[in-house]
Amino acid sequence: MLHQLRTSLFNSLVGKVFYGWVVVGVTSLVMFGSGPGQSHLIGLFFDPISAEFGLSRTSIALAYGGATLIAALLLPQMGKFVDQHGPTRTLWMVIVGIGLSCVLLSFANSWLYLAVGFAALRFLGQGSLMLNCANLVSHWFERRRGFAIGCMALGFPVSIALHPPLVQGMIEWLGWRQTWVWLGLATWGMLLPPVLLLLWNRPEEKGQQPDGAVAPTDGAPPLKVTGLTLAEALKTPTFYIIAAGLATLSMLVTALHVENKGILTRHGLDPQMAANMFAVTGVTAAIAMPLVGRMLDRFPTKWMFLGGQLIVAASLLSVTFVSSLWGAVGYAMIFGLCNGIGMTYISFMWPRYFGRKHLGEIQGTGQMIGIVGASLGPLPLAIAIDATGDYDMTLRFLAFIPLTCAVLALRLKSEAPH
Repeated sequence: MLHQLRTSLFNSLVGKVFYGWVVVGVTSLVMFGSGPGQSHLIGLFFDPISAEFGLSRTSIALAYGGATLIAALLLPQMGKFVDQHGPTRTLWMVIVGIGLSCVLLSFANSWLYLAVGFAALRFLGQGSLMLNCANLVSHWFERRRGFAIGCMALGFPVSIALHPPLVQGMIEWLGWRQTWVWLGLATWGMLLPPVLLLLWNRPEEKGQQPDGAVAPTDGAPPLKVTGLTLAEALKTPTFYIIAAGLATLSMLVTALHVENKGILTRHGLDPQMAANMFAVTGVTAAIAMPLVGRMLDRFPTKWMFLGGQLIVAASLLSVTFVSSLWGAVGYAMIFGLCNGIGMTYISFMWPRYFGRKHLGEIQGTGQMIGIVGASLGPLPLAIAIDATGDYDMTLRFLAFIPLTCAVLALRLKSEAPH
């Protein structure tokens, strides 16, 4: 019954538009729905949890960082599962798990419970949802992959813009426990129907080709899906340069998301206004993502990668000079560009250099490295605020990491190695 309904919907849409754009639309909605597993939302719960449990900022950051690290180590297995069973089947299972994790986190009563809950949300929301969405779009597009990924990732800045002000208000009105319950229910209601009804793994399984290209005529051999294996990819310097750059992006963007409210309140903003700056960041990222994606399709990858690292450094430095509301808006715009770059690059780089035949496994390993970076991101800032009461010197020191990655980016080849 479900298969028949899916097929009927596919047939009704395929004559009107290349179906890859339907996939982009659904995955963009899923990216928005990944908010409960993302740092910009989870970080809002740190203060009320700290107040209720009597935990220091560092201990909560350790729970969050450890949870993110555990989640990262599971992603290569998720990548293999995606290669074997397809992202469509995997995605609805992940969504069920995210909603359940949100509901169960509302019953947290200890540091260990929090750590396990954070691990589930990070693995399913920040890791698995993104991996599956990127995998789907990468299969449906090749020539226009950068632009398509930029459009897919638009759901993330919309989450940045809408989730923090909304969730901050819910926490103040309902309390942090009830807020988690409503987030879980909303995740199921919003994401399960379109994922179950509208997504298909690859264009080839529906008689189409990436980008809407004309399918082979009868008797012609089908176009082969090519790409390196994970073992082959691991033998190339390119893999490690990309992994280092993306891990840096994940680490430092996560640090700024988690500590956004803390940093900006110490620069003079009240907590609600600090949360509202996410709206500026989200709008800027939403504008930037399709443009960044189109630029990735047109310009040499190594120069794009280098520029992205410079924007990360600019984000870290600019927030230390905020002294007014307009200064915070300026920083939020730079950070929005940083978010747009990071989300687009994470999905684009792996198929760009290593093909899509074994994409799930390579993406899973690459995202594992990136999320290991994310697990470390909040710790330096949490330690700094507990030890010195100040973030700024640590932020300026951290800016040297993306600057180093910018130099390494010069070693990237402009063309895929296969």
